[in-house]
Amino acid sequence: MASRVWLITGTTSGFGRNLVSSVLARGDRVIATSRNLDPIEDLEGTSDNLRLLQLDVTAGEEIIKCRVADARAIWGRIDVVVNNAGSCYLGLLEEGGSALLRKQYEVNVFGLLDVTSACLPYLRAQNGGTIVVVGSRSAWTAETIGLGPYGSSKAAVHALAETLSVEVAQFNIRVLLVEPSAFRTRMVRTADNYNTQNPIAAYDDTRRENLSSYSARDGAQMGDPAKAMEAVVDVVRGEGAAKGKPWPRYLLLGKDADRDVRAKCKIMTEHLDEWREVVTGVDFEDEDFGVH
Repeated sequence: MASRVWLITGTTSGFGRNLVSSVLARGDRVIATSRNLDPIEDLEGTSDNLRLLQLDVTAGEEIIKCRVADARAIWGRIDVVVNNAGSCYLGLLEEGGSALLRKQYEVNVFGLLDVTSACLPYLRAQNGGTIVVVGSRSAWTAETIGLGPYGSSKAAVHALAETLSVEVAQFNIRVLLVEPSAFRTRMVRTADNYNTQNPIAAYDDTRRENLSSYSARDGAQMGDPAKAMEAVVDVVRGEGAAKGKPWPRYLLLGKDADRDVRAKCKIMTEHLDEWREVVTGVDFEDEDFGVH
């Protein structure tokens, strides 16, 4: 296959910046985007296969459609769309309220869907393409104090990616849901990301301990973002670790992800076993719905 064209959102640092390097090293072309171009202007002219494009995923459907049209015009196609742009807000749910959730979802959920929807007409017209959705292990670990805003947004992303994968399969479009655990990126800077507005006295000790816990992890995460993005490129291109394997749909990354997803599946299986009579005992008795 000729070199693919990748449109990657959120390329200022972390996963996005590493993915740009990984893709270019394989000989593919990249349209690297950022809300502002200043943080990525150092990439200008580093490769003939690289173009920079200003794209704010929160700009709204119509503006994003125009920016994606500009992106597609660069090389006449887009083969791989990587929804990497994201934000991370931590804090207690009662203190943050719905305002913090809306702020979180604006980038991680609504922005992701707007970019995807703007790209889909081009992928359908090409009868093929790949959509990479960067979710998080946090979708599986919601039982974590302070994770509510971010974790719930990534749970929404998880569900959207699963639905999208079956809706667009008829157009030969693949969806890959990437769910990394804790990686050493710049997205989480606890002092800036932890909500301390509207403090409620009853939570003072909880908030203090929680903030301290998150701060201690910052910069000490086990995950190497460069290795993670090499794995993503392997899967999309069917190379390296992915050679000869079927399309996975999911790509969990990190030892923490392996541990936590297995633990969550065990919890749910044990629940179903313990409560099976209740779970299965609430249907109409005299009808056969084909569920056995």
